[in-house]
Amino acid sequence: MAGYRKLGRVSDQRIAILRNLATSLVVCPVKEDGKALAENRKHVVTTVARAKEVSKIMDKLIADAIREKDNFTTKEVTVSSAKLDAKGMKVLVSKTSKNGRKYDVVDREVSKKTVQVDAPSRLAARKNAAFWLRKSHDAEGHVVDPVNILFDEIAPALVNHKGGYTKIVKLGTRRGDASEMALLTFAE
Repeated sequence: MAGYRKLGRVSDQRIAILRNLATSLVVCPVKEDGKALAENRKHVVTTVARAKEVSKIMDKLIADAIREKDNFTTKEVTVSSAKLDAKGMKVLVSKTSKNGRKYDVVDREVSKKTVQVDAPSRLAARKNAAFWLRKSHDAEGHVVDPVNILFDEIAPALVNHKGGYTKIVKLGTRRGDASEMALLTFAE
């Protein structure tokens, strides 16, 4: 018995399809009216075979995210950033070199910032999730990291589940090629 479905594709195409479906499930593009579904739940419509493969992948990623959700520490670091004027432009300061030449440098301000430091096991889980979930763009064009969404929003919402984090609802056949279609969503 095979460990996975080949989906009629060579391995690089198959992995690309599964990555795109997994990313779409986590990021959930928003429709024109502002809601993804009636209950505003994340979902993907695809074939049943693809939905089963993505469900298997996402269940493993969510289980790792739940296991590692609180496995981090915080520490304070010093951060240097450019000073900005009222227009949002960097502030330049004139300096003189040892041989008397004048040049401009960006004026910088130093501040303290609290950052999250992952434990090694959490970092490994995030790297595994980063393999399957690719960075994407939201409706406004901003870069969205689906790994952060998985660990910060989805995993805490599904903590009380004992498994089966995704749900497949069969929709019937598709016109044209009669492929069995399904809606893949997160469990309630």
